[in-house]
Amino acid sequence: MRQTQRVLFALAVSAALLAAQDDPPGRAGRLSYLEGPASFQPAGVQDWVDAALNRTLTTGDQLWVSDGGRAEVQVGSTTYRLNSNSAFQFLNLDDETEQVSLSEGTLTIRLRRPESGQVYEVDTPNVAITLQASGAYRIDADPNSQTTRVIVWRGSAEITGGGQAFLLEERQEAAVTGDQQISYNVYDAPGPDAWDTWSGQRDSRRDRSVSARYVSPEVTGYDDLDGYGRWSSTPDYGDVWYPSAVAADWAPYRYGHWAWVSPWGWTWVDDASWGFAPFHYGRWAYIGGAWGWCPGPASIRPVYAPALVAWVGGGGGGFGVGFAAGAAAVGWFALGPREPFFPTYHVSPGYFANVNVSNTVINRTVINNYYNTTYITNRTNISNISYRNQGIRGAVMAVEQNQFASGQSLGRVARVVPVAQVRQIGIMAAPSVTPQRSSVLGVHAATVGRAPRPPAAVLSRAVVARRAPPAAPVEFSRQQSMLARDPGRPLAPAAIQQMRQAQPAARIPVRIVAPVQARPVAVRPNAARPAPPNMARPGDSRPSVVAPRQMEPAQIHPQQPDVRPAAPSPETRPNYTRPAPERATPPVPAATQTPQRPNYTAPEARPQRAPDAARPATPSPETRPNYTRPAPERATPQAQPEQARPQATQPAEPRPRSYQPNDTQAPRRPTYTPPPERQPRAEPQRVPQDRAQPDRSQPDRTQPDRARPQADPKRDDRQPERTR
Repeated sequence: MRQTQRVLFALAVSAALLAAQDDPPGRAGRLSYLEGPASFQPAGVQDWVDAALNRTLTTGDQLWVSDGGRAEVQVGSTTYRLNSNSAFQFLNLDDETEQVSLSEGTLTIRLRRPESGQVYEVDTPNVAITLQASGAYRIDADPNSQTTRVIVWRGSAEITGGGQAFLLEERQEAAVTGDQQISYNVYDAPGPDAWDTWSGQRDSRRDRSVSARYVSPEVTGYDDLDGYGRWSSTPDYGDVWYPSAVAADWAPYRYGHWAWVSPWGWTWVDDASWGFAPFHYGRWAYIGGAWGWCPGPASIRPVYAPALVAWVGGGGGGFGVGFAAGAAAVGWFALGPREPFFPTYHVSPGYFANVNVSNTVINRTVINNYYNTTYITNRTNISNISYRNQGIRGAVMAVEQNQFASGQSLGRVARVVPVAQVRQIGIMAAPSVTPQRSSVLGVHAATVGRAPRPPAAVLSRAVVARRAPPAAPVEFSRQQSMLARDPGRPLAPAAIQQMRQAQPAARIPVRIVAPVQARPVAVRPNAARPAPPNMARPGDSRPSVVAPRQMEPAQIHPQQPDVRPAAPSPETRPNYTRPAPERATPPVPAATQTPQRPNYTAPEARPQRAPDAARPATPSPETRPNYTRPAPERATPQAQPEQARPQATQPAEPRPRSYQPNDTQAPRRPTYTPPPERQPRAEPQRVPQDRAQPDRSQPDRTQPDRARPQADPKRDDRQPERTR
């Protein structure tokens, strides 16, 4: 009996593990910044379209940043930045691995919070770089010269290729050349250039984010909330973020479009620049007449969701909100706090619980009951849940199915569904809409053939990797017929595997190298560093990725010293300042000149110095603003001859030496002469009386009478004091 129980338990555990392996990853990439021309190729298609902000990125997706362009990709707390003429691809992105390829160009990585057991790998045409610690890294790949330059600003990295491996420590740079056999040199890291300065400014922006106080650091895109809303605390929902400067009829999940992203299926792509975190994490609540976003618990690692909504209808008409006669429509609205999210894709119980408890406050027991009673047994209609946002006016949107699948922005075509009709139609588990090719390409599907496309050599170029990435995704054209059988739901992992076995997909150009023991390296002097190849392209208005570096390292990495090679001449260095001459003052006559001591002052008195006429023709000190002539040694200065002070205004005749407020020739401390009217009045001499025998007939005047005013001498009626 016990043996049978053990076998059943082992089978249950194995089934749970297999189901967990089929779960989609709990994190995804986000295209968070675009500047200039950049194109995007979704996994499973061969077309290139203009890249769209807030697009969800996953395994197999590729980016090409053309001349004059820049792009930024976020995955949780990790940031990837691409400069002009850079080819980037996600080889593998799941809960344990972030493996990307850089076939050409410049990639800067900011790794903030690496977790134990996580793998962060960057593959280039001749080496694989494994990031081993949090920090900042830069990688330049030039396949034309078979050169890869790796700079570790902070952190450490292991570089593998050509049967060799070595460690690159903080503030070091490695130049690796070769293909099958590599050679490398390690130098002290140089100072950052214009690209590094811009990247550092982007990092500082996120490091100073106010929203980091309220959300988990692994919520992708939280730093964009700072400039577009405010945080407030509520008694019912805790910390809530309210968007500002939105349209009067704005509601969550209205201004954007739906894209088909495998393996999650229908995914919301918002039009707002801040519109990623609030639509893939947390919940929305209508508080005090305004919509507010309620993030999940900050202490739990968040799980990405394609869209946290509930679906309305999807199988036919009946909305009655102005659609064409007989047109099928589909509607949706945002989930509220403590409400369960039902994925339209296949998940295990563990994933179902994590995607809910990490994005809202909800009990795991309640979640497990929802999984068993609703998600598994009822896959079409959800009628046992009362949603609070379902009854909010303007919260439920609906569009026609062809508009939904077009990949175009729905802000102008979406219709608000009346609350009464929503209750009549009911809540669906998934939208009954089959994705089209335009659904995969997204909002810029019309740019096929016009979007910048990387050269064919870049697309076919193999990269070196330490870990084998997963197989290439199955072409969407092969999946489309099977997706129509169960509209609105992605194919199960088992079905994808059968299609891959029946017709293998194109192999990813990757060359796997065996890991070897890394060895320490010697750092060569910077003077021996060869000039890096010029990887700038014609028409690139930005500085070359290997242009001479002009900026000071303190602007991006304060702890990194400036170890750039010495310039040929000091005068050619940036910000060079010529030393001041030995004598900053104009020359004086030879009588007072002392060459050995430039600041020497002769001991002779100033009145006995050489006459002013012997001085060179320079502006007179008396004409300077706020000038004050120093006091001479004698009490009464003598009037200077008029010809000795040609630039000062002097009267024709000498003036009396009495003090006047406007007399600039007066001494600084004139002798004070009291005016005659202030002379003290003569008092009659008083003879003190004998203290032993005081005269009681007169009042005692030995003490001054402070309260009595001084008597008028003309009306003094006091008796003369007695004298002895």
